[in-house]
Amino acid sequence: MQVVILGAGLIGNPMARDLARARNIKVLVVDRDISRLQALDSIEGIETRVADATDLIVLKELTADAEVVINALPGFLGYQTLKSLIELKRTVVDIAFFPEDALTLDSLAKANGVTALVDCGVAPGMSNLLVGYAQSLLGTLEEVKIYVGGLPKVRQLPWEYKAVFSPVDVIEEYTRPARFKVDGKLVIKAPLTDPEFIDFPEVGTLEAFNSDGLRTLLKTIEAPNMVEKTLRYPGHREKVLFLKQSGLLETTPIEIDGCKISPLEVTCRALFKEWELKAGNQDLTVMRIEAKNITEGVRFDLLDYYDPETDIHSMARTTGFTATIMTLALLNGMITQTGIIPLELLGSNHQLVNFVFEEFKKRGVHYQQSKI
Repeated sequence: MQVVILGAGLIGNPMARDLARARNIKVLVVDRDISRLQALDSIEGIETRVADATDLIVLKELTADAEVVINALPGFLGYQTLKSLIELKRTVVDIAFFPEDALTLDSLAKANGVTALVDCGVAPGMSNLLVGYAQSLLGTLEEVKIYVGGLPKVRQLPWEYKAVFSPVDVIEEYTRPARFKVDGKLVIKAPLTDPEFIDFPEVGTLEAFNSDGLRTLLKTIEAPNMVEKTLRYPGHREKVLFLKQSGLLETTPIEIDGCKISPLEVTCRALFKEWELKAGNQDLTVMRIEAKNITEGVRFDLLDYYDPETDIHSMARTTGFTATIMTLALLNGMITQTGIIPLELLGSNHQLVNFVFEEFKKRGVHYQQSKI
């Protein structure tokens, strides 16, 4: 069996290594940057290819023998690449986290008999699966709260933050309007709003603020109150707000000495160096999901750390392993539906959910479930 991974970044690399451990899976990793592929060249079961996966002809040739294609390209390339893969009738696991609505491709996917699992990361991703699972346990949901963040273990001023995935997508998280539900009505606010402080054992006090992470949950889960918030160390939010209020996250180009450039592009170039999570830098991932109906509730907690033995960052583990475990579930025939499938739609399949929990445990990632 062959799995093709599009993108060999900080998430694509550990995904390839994880899948290559299965003896019956051959992994092909594709990236335009040869330097990203070199670290994978010597690993048994992994083949690499320098190519532009956004070229439809190239994409067709690269994925011709693939049982599953994992789309791990940056968000701004994600939607069109997913659409192309569906047109090519490929089975897809997608972690591109693009801003467009993946459900608009549902009819196309069903017409082509394609299974496309979307938002297969930690959040969105496992958060979605667990909300769907909670709904199956409780019957109905009145309230859903999702808190999640990837953080450096060592706090270092000024930002106290490092990015394990594309910093472009991090900035998108800080600028995209946040959608959530209050009393059954869709509410849209600016990101970074409604801050609150929450204490987490072993981590300390973190600051939570609105972000646009509910995505498909807004359409698929009938809970009148739902919110997703990003977690950061206290103080980080104010620094981002300063950039935003100063116009440094604006996309409209300004002219400087005859050259037009967007403030956001300049800011991103500067922040990329500040936020780069390098090999050996330790990080952690913290997530809490609370789901309630009128009489009872359930909570899921995750706390995961950088693995020094494999040199895989926690956010890469929790994000990438969600995608690889879902890939294994597809290859094992545990998911047979066609169309665009966000993971919450699989939450009622308790056999699959237990499979996911067990596979995570094998990789040292533990989700804790409790009543509230």
